[in-house]
Amino acid sequence: TSAYSSPAKSLGDPGITPLSPSHIVKDSDADDAVEQLFLVVVAIDFGTTSSGYAYSFTKEPECIHVMRRWEGGDPGVSNQKTPTTILLTPERKFHSFGYAARDFYHDLDPTESKHWLYFEKFKMKLHTTGNLTMETDLTAANGKKVKALEIFAYALQFFKEQALKELSDQGGSDFENTEVRWVITVPAIWKQPAKQFMRQAAYKAGMASPENPEQLIIALEPEAASIYCRKLRLHQMIDLSSRAPVNGYSPSDTIGTGFTQAKEHVRRNRQSRTFLVENVIGEIWSELEEGDRYIVVDSGGGTVDITVHQIRLPEGHLKELYKATGGPYGSLGVDFEFEKLLCKIFGEDFIEQFKIKRPAAWVDLMIAFESRKRAAAPDRTNPLNITLPFSFIDYYKKFRGHSVEHALRKSNVDFVKWSSQGMLRMSPDAMNALFKPTIDQIIQHLSDVFDKPEVTNVKFLFLVGGFAESPLLQQAVQSAFGSRCRVIIPQDVGLTILKGAVLFGLDPAVIKVRRSPLTYGVGVLNRFVEGKHPPEKLLVKDGTRWCTDVFDKFISADQSVALGETVTRSYTPAKPSQLVIVINIYSSEQDNVSFITESGVKKCGTLRLDLTGTDASVPNRREIKTLMQFGDTEIKAMAIDVATSKSVKVGIDFLNY
Repeated sequence: TSAYSSPAKSLGDPGITPLSPSHIVKDSDADDAVEQLFLVVVAIDFGTTSSGYAYSFTKEPECIHVMRRWEGGDPGVSNQKTPTTILLTPERKFHSFGYAARDFYHDLDPTESKHWLYFEKFKMKLHTTGNLTMETDLTAANGKKVKALEIFAYALQFFKEQALKELSDQGGSDFENTEVRWVITVPAIWKQPAKQFMRQAAYKAGMASPENPEQLIIALEPEAASIYCRKLRLHQMIDLSSRAPVNGYSPSDTIGTGFTQAKEHVRRNRQSRTFLVENVIGEIWSELEEGDRYIVVDSGGGTVDITVHQIRLPEGHLKELYKATGGPYGSLGVDFEFEKLLCKIFGEDFIEQFKIKRPAAWVDLMIAFESRKRAAAPDRTNPLNITLPFSFIDYYKKFRGHSVEHALRKSNVDFVKWSSQGMLRMSPDAMNALFKPTIDQIIQHLSDVFDKPEVTNVKFLFLVGGFAESPLLQQAVQSAFGSRCRVIIPQDVGLTILKGAVLFGLDPAVIKVRRSPLTYGVGVLNRFVEGKHPPEKLLVKDGTRWCTDVFDKFISADQSVALGETVTRSYTPAKPSQLVIVINIYSSEQDNVSFITESGVKKCGTLRLDLTGTDASVPNRREIKTLMQFGDTEIKAMAIDVATSKSVKVGIDFLNY
């Protein structure tokens, strides 16, 4: 049996039954929302490891401005983005975000720092928590717990204030939140609760409100990347598969030097922080014809998101061909392997203790690793040195009674040596081995996608996201799939999603068709048919034999849904005199669902239509129209009593049931 007992039996109310024949009406005029005029679109890329924002004024949509430089970057990591780290005071009030949070926390005395709450890489929690609610907790570096919703709202509020401040400074007058359309990007593979959670956090941060939801768009990361890639000109990308020289580099050095020179070119233009997106379809795109397919692989810190799109001419709208897939195979996997390596050398007990007792030094060590991680390349021959913080060496000696050097000699990890300058010296092979599990998973997952029937003859593979900067990943993707399609990397690959998200905010209609990630339906009663319906579902009411708990499907998982499309069904109360009509909405990841009691079926909404006090001379079969409208990441449902036009609306809610 399932967590839901029969709604019909338990509520004692007869429920609703479909009016036969059940018909679908596609309303063209369902979307009569008034288009608001915003002066500027600000997109926030809230990443697992780093975050940033970019904006564009609706008057000059071809200019995308990336946020101003942050104080306190890291050596070896040139980035427009800031680390996704947040620091709360011992009283749990917001203190700082990004480099500022990290450096302040790091400079605290250990006796003090254990009272402060420091969070990093917390976005993954939304992906990994199976039963996410508004009450889900996050754990700070000192082991204390805080509600995830608060942390996310603090982070978004920080970006909101930074962006409004920058806009005000630039315009010379105060910029109001009402003049901004916000776009927040989330991985496409996130489940619905996580997407809704992000919207709730944004409401809490004051970016938009339930009364004014259009002010905030939740964009899917690979879609944003896809929109940007369409605009690329040839000089803005590196084509790993071309055998001809690109920009005058020959292919043998395209991966290494081409990328370096391209980076140089980008760095020279960095001062401006303004990217011109020509209002053209880029050259690469002009090679695409109606019906062509391409894959966007968005590999970031936490997750890898894979989406297959198809082009629809003449406007070049995108159609999602295969529902987003992927998994937790981001560059964090490499950090995790490094941690496992340290455990192997110094002992898991020591590493666990060190993280708790010297959290700031642990952060330091991971920063040192991060910059070396970026130096890893397929053809590298010289070793990579990682500086061990002094307190690591010191604490180890206290903990074990012998030196770090001794531990390295004793452990039979032969490709990691100790150098006299107080560094771990890793051979390139050792570094590459840390990448291998994560890269293997990405390649395996991509192979599975390529084998799907919907994914034949793909022309291009766009590799985007922060992890796409890794030459090791570039080479692996190129050698695995270069023979099947052209592998292309936008130059400023870490900012691709950010810029695409701005373009999406300027023109949300560019994505036309998505695949529904879930099957949706409502619980109804059907006339009981002997031999077809299971006997335990039989309910006899007023002499009528009903089958309870029937899942009446609105839309199935993986079905194409045009954005804004409305699906309509008509129902009638099973008992004509009934005046309060309750319609429960359910979802499931499975395609074929017959009963709401099956495993995996979750309740995600309730429409309660109260018709008391309406005119009693209602036709004996009252028609209740139920509509579901599939929007960006929200789904709205509505029930209307046709005779009296009384209606009730609800947003599908995955967090509170």
